[in-house]
Amino acid sequence: MSDLGRVLRLDARRTALLVAVPLLAGIGVVTVWLSLVPGVAYWDNSVVALVDSVRTLGPVAAGIAAWAAVRERRLDYLRDLTARSPATGVLLDLLLLSAAALAAYAAVTGVVVAATVVRHNAGDAHPLGIAAGALALVLHVVAGYLAGRAAPHRATPAAVVAATALWALLRGPGTSWWSLLPPAALGHVELFTGLRTGVQADQALWAAGLAAALILGYVMWLTRRWPLAVPLVLALALAVTATVRLQATDGRAVADDPVALACREWPLRTCVHPSLRSALPTLIAATTPLAARLNGTPGAITRIEQRPASVPASVASGVALVHLDDDLRPGYGTRAARELRDALTRPAACSAASAQRIRSREYKALVDAWLLDEGTPPIADAYAARRFKSWGERARRSWLRAHYARYRNCTLTARDFRPATAFSPRPVRPGIARGPRTGPFKAGPFGTGPLKTRARAVRPGAPRPGLPGAKPPALRDPARSSR
Repeated sequence: MSDLGRVLRLDARRTALLVAVPLLAGIGVVTVWLSLVPGVAYWDNSVVALVDSVRTLGPVAAGIAAWAAVRERRLDYLRDLTARSPATGVLLDLLLLSAAALAAYAAVTGVVVAATVVRHNAGDAHPLGIAAGALALVLHVVAGYLAGRAAPHRATPAAVVAATALWALLRGPGTSWWSLLPPAALGHVELFTGLRTGVQADQALWAAGLAAALILGYVMWLTRRWPLAVPLVLALALAVTATVRLQATDGRAVADDPVALACREWPLRTCVHPSLRSALPTLIAATTPLAARLNGTPGAITRIEQRPASVPASVASGVALVHLDDDLRPGYGTRAARELRDALTRPAACSAASAQRIRSREYKALVDAWLLDEGTPPIADAYAARRFKSWGERARRSWLRAHYARYRNCTLTARDFRPATAFSPRPVRPGIARGPRTGPFKAGPFGTGPLKTRARAVRPGAPRPGLPGAKPPALRDPARSSR
């Protein structure tokens, strides 16, 4: 009975491993906080942050499990004094270590969920992603503990930490299907995309099958109970099936995920990803002046929509497509407005290297600075810069409506800023002024010309029309003319 009491006290003393919970929880919270995208509450990124925490927690949990196995292996002779199965102590150790690791993981998950809910969250929280991280952590505990049981040396915990850390670090996000094996190396999930549910399910099955296979294999070797080979084979088959399914993905863990945009109607209808609702005021303030100055031109903007990076920015039929930084770095509104302004012009026409196009780009830069309320850039034509700067807001908008085609095609010249042509929709073409027609035209032997008309009677002494002060010729005598 005294030996049995010693064994029970030994088992109870192993609950001291729960001191590892604060350590693991602290490491996990720091890791997950650094992985969360600031300013954005996207559930898929929250799941990625949890997976990243497992990549750090896993090696630490495996090292603690290996240290516990090495320490307890020296007291196995006391367990042999009881009638219990030799696998009972091993399973109890694994249960306590796994519970400690999962308690720390639950604390980290609570921090992630709270940080996501208090902000403008978007998307759905996939339980499979959380389960895959938890099972991957349990797999680390099982592998570390069994390594300590198989090689009870002081250097074993350090070797386990090094091996599991290398397994996590040597697999980069999106490199191959190997990066999807738990703990998965998942990169930042862009907006308008989402984690594939099938990949998360396969990761959970892979971790559960491999952990079960390790436990069953060790218990079967320890107890010599060969019927355990049947569940062992099933666990291995589950892990192999999950591996084949992950290999078929070619490392693609995300897919397109269209969502309903969050919009604000006034003063300009602007729509963004639901997780970026907080960016609407800044984006509207940065783009409204540009839209007001483009009013009345073919590039007028009536609606602004955010699109993923794969869709180029454009302005067509009043709809402007724009991009935003997922992390909302400072200045994102100004960058979006510049992107819209650059989308107004034709890149092929403005990229020519001729001297004329270089000068035209200077005039375009002058107009670009006004569209976004930026400082006037120095250009070679100082007269055009001074004249454009002297115009008021209404005059500039009228000028842009008249010269929008030239602005878009990068064909502005110094003549467009001269007084005679600055505000005329169509440039005046030089030519010879024609007088009024004197009558209908007809075709003659020498071309077309006016018809001959009968001369009017001119009063004697009156000046002839068209010849001021000229006297009419003397009238001929009919009698003399008859001679």
